[in-house]
Amino acid sequence: MKRINITLFALMLLGILFSCTKASINYTQNGNWVGRATFPGQVSGFGVAFTIGEAAYVGTGINPQFPNQRLNTFFKYTPTTIPDPLPSPTYYDSTLGTWSKSATFPGAPRSNAVAFTVGGIGYVGTGVGNDGYTVLADFWAYNQASNSWYAIDSLHDQGGVAQPRLDAAAWGFDTVGYVLTGTDNLNFFVDVWKYSPATNKWTPKPYLPGNPRSGATTWVYNGKGYIFGGFTTSGQHEVNNYAYDFWVFDPQKAETDTQHIWSQLRDISNTNSGTYDDGYTNIVRKYGVGFTIAKTATGDKGYITLGQNGTSITYTWEYDFATDLWTEKTPYEGAPRSGAVGFTLQNRGFVGTGVSQGNSGAFQDLREFFPNQIYNQFD
Repeated sequence: MKRINITLFALMLLGILFSCTKASINYTQNGNWVGRATFPGQVSGFGVAFTIGEAAYVGTGINPQFPNQRLNTFFKYTPTTIPDPLPSPTYYDSTLGTWSKSATFPGAPRSNAVAFTVGGIGYVGTGVGNDGYTVLADFWAYNQASNSWYAIDSLHDQGGVAQPRLDAAAWGFDTVGYVLTGTDNLNFFVDVWKYSPATNKWTPKPYLPGNPRSGATTWVYNGKGYIFGGFTTSGQHEVNNYAYDFWVFDPQKAETDTQHIWSQLRDISNTNSGTYDDGYTNIVRKYGVGFTIAKTATGDKGYITLGQNGTSITYTWEYDFATDLWTEKTPYEGAPRSGAVGFTLQNRGFVGTGVSQGNSGAFQDLREFFPNQIYNQFD
């Protein structure tokens, strides 16, 4: 009898130990969202964000309390610098960071625009104006050194015909930027446009092979652009009008090998007969917020959170660039919302602002995500 009791005790001890391993942590405790300094502008959503050096710039958007008054203000966020690499996977900075006012955007106030950074210059354009109907194609550049804006070539085709849109997607690389997809409130697009600061010109590139869409999520990682999700009406590669196809774009091949410019990755929904995607129940969405974090304890990762899938959601997912697989993480700890902004700064992921379901309210909070921490409800 004594031997049996010892054996049972040992089994119980092993069970306790294994229950504390990271692999057994429930997804709702797999990552921690930590509050940062509150955005100092109006409560707003559907603005844009871009990063230059050690700072992020957040602006434009709409305050749903005044639906016919889009915004043209910009604010600069500077987080406290933390060690890189981190001294431990669970290290995090407990300070809030600082916001400061930047030069006002000189174009028409707008929401649902796009932004990207090329060569230390931020670019903002397209979107919808104050009346909620006028769709825009103009573009503007921000110089951090002089804290000033200047107009650049508007988005137009080779014949000079404007290509206005809202809810488009964008990428910024070392020497060029891209704008793609979106809608003009009548049509959904798959077109791709390259902007070269050296020539101040837009040129067309091979279309996205997948669904036309608006409100997609993008990352830039390892010199390539990723796009997935969004709202579509194509009738294929979609579930309830949310696109589930996932694509990666190679800007180097865009100049030399246009036949292989696009590569398709695994769908972000349960469409495969294998088991790896059986849990992919809530990745698809529109207006999802994306950011990347490299050099984590388990490799380089991309993240998506917030957005809409029938209703506003907070589900957060982590993508492994090495394996092309997804893992569910702790949901965003603030209120559900759409039209938030997300950015990677100092190899850290930040998410903030946004509007609530039905545009009934908006937010000013900013949070940072620590993927290797267990959820702490008191942060």
